[in-house]
Amino acid sequence: MTASAPPPRTTVLHDRHEALGASFTDFGGWLMPVRYTSDLAEHHAVRSAAGLFDISHMAEFLVTGADAGAFLDYALAGRISAMRDGKAKYSLVLAESGGIVDDVIVYRIAADRFLVIANAGNREAVATALADRVDRAPVAAAFLRDRPTVTGTEYFAHIEGVSGVATVEDITDQIALIAVQGPAARSVVEATAGIADVSPAFADLGYYAWAAGTFEGEPLFVARTGYTGEDGFELLVPNRAAGALWDALLAAGEPHGLVPAGLAARDTLRLEAGMPLYGHELSLDIVPAQAGLGRAVAADKDDFVGKDGLAAVLTPDAPVLVGLESDGRRAGRAGYAVLDAAEADTPIGEITSGALSPTLGHPIAMAFVPPALAEPGTALFIDVRGTRIPATVTTLPFYRRNS
Repeated sequence: MTASAPPPRTTVLHDRHEALGASFTDFGGWLMPVRYTSDLAEHHAVRSAAGLFDISHMAEFLVTGADAGAFLDYALAGRISAMRDGKAKYSLVLAESGGIVDDVIVYRIAADRFLVIANAGNREAVATALADRVDRAPVAAAFLRDRPTVTGTEYFAHIEGVSGVATVEDITDQIALIAVQGPAARSVVEATAGIADVSPAFADLGYYAWAAGTFEGEPLFVARTGYTGEDGFELLVPNRAAGALWDALLAAGEPHGLVPAGLAARDTLRLEAGMPLYGHELSLDIVPAQAGLGRAVAADKDDFVGKDGLAAVLTPDAPVLVGLESDGRRAGRAGYAVLDAAEADTPIGEITSGALSPTLGHPIAMAFVPPALAEPGTALFIDVRGTRIPATVTTLPFYRRNS
């Protein structure tokens, strides 16, 4: 006998979603709004005005200590220690094999303080990976200060068995995360009653950066990243302030066309923007270069978890991620086979994400195909329930905002 799965968790805003008439789905172990009115209406609102998303299911980890930056250099694929205070960076948690445990965004709060935001369904995997890596990460600062010309071999021989380089704290259950996305996003957050003392100001906050502020006297962390292809802000507050902030954002956004939006719209928005989703475009069986994420790996670092695996597993014929566009209204979905146009009976890959694009008006999809068939303009077929639908390889993303 196996134990039954625990019921999905709900965010601190669940009652508000119910009051707005949301439909729900289980996502990453959380009961989340999938839509409030219609997928199309919410998608178009984000493209033309603004959408309000509860993303409190995301996992947050606070990494602190004098060697926090060096630890994250070792634990993640990117060069985190080189970030400036106030900036954010997309990075990857890799397995020893080079496969992807999760994709994350890291915010540098100070030289000894970083915030790592991971996907909800990978919270435990990321927590385990970070905890394990703390116990075997390099103690960089003191040793390198004393011996600035030390080689990588000497360095890691020196620190073998040394632990305690940083402290990792899972703060997911303490905070809520609310996203405002769309061309009117800045106007909405600037008009929201209760938000004060934001520095730098919303207008001055760059992309992939963060600002500190307050909301009704509570601490407010404002990020400018996003997962929709539009401008946007993510607002992080203590749970006790989340309901009031959600209400204030809705009220401020009403004159600007803001609507609450669910996971269905979020999925079509991120697909149009060519953004990967863990479990679809990213997994332990995929290495970053296959998914077009080679730029997220600082391969010249002396050492990091997954470095040796990356060198071993990426072969010249490893499938790579491409965009596919087709005519008509029948869209390929995750798991549908991709066929070679020259040998239409031979599956050569499969769709990872696909939909009829609300913005573009035709089907789009992402898929892994052999490198020889990955050139933009290559003709392929998608097997849509037994019907071969012509498709053309295209450069990602499918959609880019005008400014």
